[in-house]
Amino acid sequence: MVHIVGAGPGAPDLITVRGKALLEQADVIIYAGSLVNPALLEAAKEGCQVYDSAKMTLEEVIEVMEQAERDEKITVRLHTGDPCLYGAIREQMDELEARGISYDICPGVSSFCGAASALKMEYTLPQISQSVVITRMAGRTPVPEKESIASFAAHGATMVIFLSTGMLKELSEELIKGGYKPETPAAIVYKATWAEEKTVICTVESLSERAEQENIRKTALIVVGDAVAQNGYERSKLYDPVFTTEFRKGTGESQGDTPLCPENMDKKEDL
Repeated sequence: MVHIVGAGPGAPDLITVRGKALLEQADVIIYAGSLVNPALLEAAKEGCQVYDSAKMTLEEVIEVMEQAERDEKITVRLHTGDPCLYGAIREQMDELEARGISYDICPGVSSFCGAASALKMEYTLPQISQSVVITRMAGRTPVPEKESIASFAAHGATMVIFLSTGMLKELSEELIKGGYKPETPAAIVYKATWAEEKTVICTVESLSERAEQENIRKTALIVVGDAVAQNGYERSKLYDPVFTTEFRKGTGESQGDTPLCPENMDKKEDL
């Protein structure tokens, strides 16, 4: 059996309970190199075989899994954050399916969640932004033209940009080209939740300059949008004493008003 496990954003205690239990049971662990905190490997049992996939090809990873399966061993493929984001897991699953090897996936806390906690930030502030775009700059790995930074920037939503720290000058140009003003708030979060975590508040225009000043060249997320400022938002209607919900009567509505609950919140005009 192969378990594809999300290691979380960095801090070893942010792996899920299920993920840690699978690590403790594993006979073979293949982990994603410098992206995964090595402290997590301390959960491995004595005699566990540990492989660093940063030095391996897909074929070599699958070969290790296949051998473990022949030996009736449990394998954990340990990915950073949540493996569904930039984890390159589909190609691994296809190879496992082709070989008739059983697998499952254990989700993890994504680094974009870790970045929000580092910034003490809510991505979806009422009347500021209700959408989060997770994307990356095109580099050695291309991005479909319809998903370019500039095309997403045109929406003015909150953006969380992965794998782009080495292209911040170009990133700023694309964000501005797409519609963000140069002074739009932005943040750089280096190694979110790791001991060496660092946060830098800046603007879209100053991303490259501030990263250079802080000597940040990789392993960072970029957050862009008015939500970064964490001000100017409206109070949540769900907790407003005026509004009626499924669980309490508001002070400013008649008995005939439709109560707010998950099923009818979208129907409430004032929301």
